[in-house]
Order: sequence, then structure tokens, then C-alpha cells
Amino acid sequence: MIKIGNIILPEFPLLLAPMEDVSDPPFRRLCKAHGADLMYSEFISSEGLIRDAIKSRMKLDIFDYERPVGIQIFGGDEEAMAMSSKIVSAVNPDLIDINFGCPVKKVVCKGAGAGVLKDVDLMIRLTQAVIDSTHLPVTVKTRLGWDDNSINIDEVAERLQDIGVAALSIHARTRAQMYKGHSDWSHIARVKNNPRITMPIFGNGDIDSPEKALHYKNEYGIDGIMIGRAAIGYPWIFDEIKHYFKTGEHLPKPTVIDRVEAVRNHLTWAMEWKGERLGIVETRPHYTNYFKGIHSFKTYKQKLVTLDRPEELFAALNEIEEAYAGYEVV
Repeated sequence: MIKIGNIILPEFPLLLAPMEDVSDPPFRRLCKAHGADLMYSEFISSEGLIRDAIKSRMKLDIFDYERPVGIQIFGGDEEAMAMSSKIVSAVNPDLIDINFGCPVKKVVCKGAGAGVLKDVDLMIRLTQAVIDSTHLPVTVKTRLGWDDNSINIDEVAERLQDIGVAALSIHARTRAQMYKGHSDWSHIARVKNNPRITMPIFGNGDIDSPEKALHYKNEYGIDGIMIGRAAIGYPWIFDEIKHYFKTGEHLPKPTVIDRVEAVRNHLTWAMEWKGERLGIVETRPHYTNYFKGIHSFKTYKQKLVTLDRPEELFAALNEIEEAYAGYEVV
């Protein structure tokens, strides 16, 4: 088993990555139901929390059925990170995670996210400020380095562990790569094999199939895998990986009826959490991924992204179930 503070995880846990505009409570609920062992909130701006920004505060919503669940924060100012850590601690997640990996320009330009990879001393100060301001375990998600010429994950891992970080998730790309090109897990393996490193090391990047998950588990010796984009519209990936690990066999692909049921739940929970209008609008981007690869689906997709009333949307979902009864998803 894997321990993060008082959190006990399975021997090789599967983590749901924190993803902006994706990893909200309705989506997390689906992933939990399909086997995710540890999940995180969308990343939250420390400055936004202190300003009492409504969107930032909503991201603090967690529910008991999600546990264990972490709240992820980011920022480039020590005082703001300390204050936001206290705010987060008050809602009692199981852990606080710090984002030192987001490559998006608007985050990096504020000296936060992956921008901190250029200043490891600042990273340590920011992390220490969070650790000193909470009773919760503190974990970190980061990247290999700023670019290929400044890969510093070995130093980062050692120094973070030395100040008390409880676990480290590493996206196997540099900031310069963004989400493109090849992810190089050999760097993660080197960190894991460092005899000084005793905290759990989780790998992230390009895991999109049970076969790849098993290969990376065996090849790189990490303690668990964090899955991001492959889970969007496909929460079944967690169950599929676990089943493949145990049996070497594949679960049947989710049917169109399974997908409709997931969408129905996602939409219902989104409306319950965000309100009817916002729940409908913010679920729309997910439909493409839920029904990816379904033949002749364009007309139905157009309906789903334009209908504005719950009863119309649920009627359209019933129509999809009937139209694709017996359809075999490849």
C-alpha cells in the first residue's frame, strides 16, 4: 500500500489529474465510480482565493464520497500561498497539492505553475509557506524542467522531500513542450531509483490504454499513475486499467447506453451543483469526448450542444439510446 500522510492508497493507485474546467465535482464523481483512487480539484489561484473570487471559492467544494481528495493551489507569492493554504485547510480536504507544472502562459507569466521551475529556491520557499500553514499533507505536481537544457527534476525532488513534501507527481515533459512531443519517463524512473527518495513518486503523461499503463508500471517502477486527458469523456479507463492489471484481459468497451448513462449523470450532477443554466452550458464541451468514435453522430451532437432545457436534453439522450441500441463500439 501507498501512504501519503494518514491517507492509505492501494498498492499501485490510479490518480485523476487536476485539469482546469474538467476536474470539477460532477466529473470527479464519475471517475470515482469507475475506479479512481485519488482525485484533485481543478487548480485554484491563491490570489483568487484571497480576493474571495466566486469561481475560486466554488472549486473548494468537495464531498465525502470523493475521498480521498486533494485541493490544488498555485501562485508565486509566499504570503498568498500561506493564506490560501489556511483557507483550503478549513474545508478539510485530505491533502493540499501545489501546482508547479501548469505550462499556460497566463499562469507562467505570473511566476507561478511551471514558471517556478526556473527558480528552485522560490519553489522551495513557496512550498515551505504552504507546509507551515496547514496540518494537512502537502504534495506537489510538476514537470521535468523548463526546457531540455534545464531539466532539474532530480534536485527538485530531493529538496521538496527534504522540507516535508509527502508525494510528488511528475509530468514527463518540460514546460517548453507544453502537451506536445514525446513524454520521457526515464527521468521519472531516475528520481524513483534515487536511494534518497522515499516519498511516493507518481508518473503522468500519455497514459491512454491499459497496455501502456502496465508497460510504464513495469518499465519505470513508479508508485502509481496519474491520468489526465485520457479520462475526459472516458472515466472507464480506471476500471479498464485495474482489470487488465489483474487479469491481462480487456473489459468490454462501454456501450452507447453506458455512455448515455454517464452523460445523464454528469449533466444531472452538474445542474445540481452549478445550477440548471450553468450546468447545461458547462457540460456541453464533454459530449464530443463521451461519444467519440460513434458513427454518424453529428446530428445528435448538434442537438446536445444547442438544447437549453433539461427535459429536451434528457429526451435527446433517450433518443440516442434507442437509435444506437445494439451498436457495437470499436
